[in-house]
Amino acid sequence: MWPDRAMITTITALGRRGEGVAEIDGKRVFVPLALPGETVDIAVEGERGTLVSILDPSPERITPFCPHFGPCGGCQLQHMSPASYGAFKRGLVETALRHAGIEAPLAPLVDARGTGRRRITLHAIGPAAGFMAFHTHRLHDIDRCPITVPALAQAPAIARACRAAVGDGDVSLTATLTGLDVEVKPKKRGKPERLAPLLGQFGLARVSLNGEPVLMAHPPVVKMGKATVEIAPQGFLQATEAAEEILGGQVLAGLAGLDNVADLFSGAGPFALRLAEAARVYAADSDRAGIEALNKAYRHAKGLKPIEAVRRDLFREPLTAIELNRFDGLVFDPPRAGAEAQAREIARSKVKQVVAISCEPATFARDARLLIEGGYRLERVTPVDQFAFSTHVEIVGVFRR
Repeated sequence: MWPDRAMITTITALGRRGEGVAEIDGKRVFVPLALPGETVDIAVEGERGTLVSILDPSPERITPFCPHFGPCGGCQLQHMSPASYGAFKRGLVETALRHAGIEAPLAPLVDARGTGRRRITLHAIGPAAGFMAFHTHRLHDIDRCPITVPALAQAPAIARACRAAVGDGDVSLTATLTGLDVEVKPKKRGKPERLAPLLGQFGLARVSLNGEPVLMAHPPVVKMGKATVEIAPQGFLQATEAAEEILGGQVLAGLAGLDNVADLFSGAGPFALRLAEAARVYAADSDRAGIEALNKAYRHAKGLKPIEAVRRDLFREPLTAIELNRFDGLVFDPPRAGAEAQAREIARSKVKQVVAISCEPATFARDARLLIEGGYRLERVTPVDQFAFSTHVEIVGVFRR
């Protein structure tokens, strides 16, 4: 470790977290907000550098549209030109595939930002509500977040009101068709009745405290295909409505013409409910609330083929190859850790067509390698940008035996 020191250096590359990389005394130093080719003045501590000033800016640098960019750690890439931004995101997928020894057609980055992110989680501490600065525990207060949907414009004000009612903590807000769904997680036990005035003050649909609904004016619902789904507190949703439509379209195209399909790690059914417009669907997920929401949505929807939705931990109890053989095709969309155990069983199965969706390039590549070794061909890979201006990217892979 080096002592703190200031120095002038040149940024030579971009790290996978969007940080500029400088080579100093044979070691790599990571500098947030710096771009390749720039000459910068930085303060160095260990392998971290703090950008003091830019002496020679990159031609790929643009002016961020958000006044909070930099001190706020919510976004990392607003300073990049559209071309370099797209290349960086696509490169995350390309690098992961290359490291896994996989060659497959890689499509251009698909813009899935739509009207903005429909969920935001803010830290509310003292009078401030916002995000922690990059690699720190320093809270940056914001008045609004411009990458969210218009319905979340008051999110910081709501988070501060929640903090005033039940104390410091985290506040998650989701935009739904019936109003905002708010989940409050205070550091200390709060009294639910103190949140009651917020329901009318901000026109909220529901307020939950530590995962338990305590106040509700309307059930918070979203559309998934032709169905209307009542979401559970903090139930999984794609980050944007546009992304859900785009990913749903990719799944439908990848499994087109099949009569009997499976949706593994189904959540509340964004794919199952769309697939059921043309095929019988088996859906499985460990999330009880998600499966209950899917079953309820299916019962109230019209024009869908049968859906069998069951609760099953696919990490500990993946569907075996024998169980999978009854399906013509399947989609799996696991959490960031991927689906290694389930992928091994798929690789041993006779399922003809598989669509894999992931928000983590490394685990996507690992699971894809297992399918390829089991006899599948990876026909195409599509990176989808729903996590705007962050270093995350969604991936869709289509496999055929």
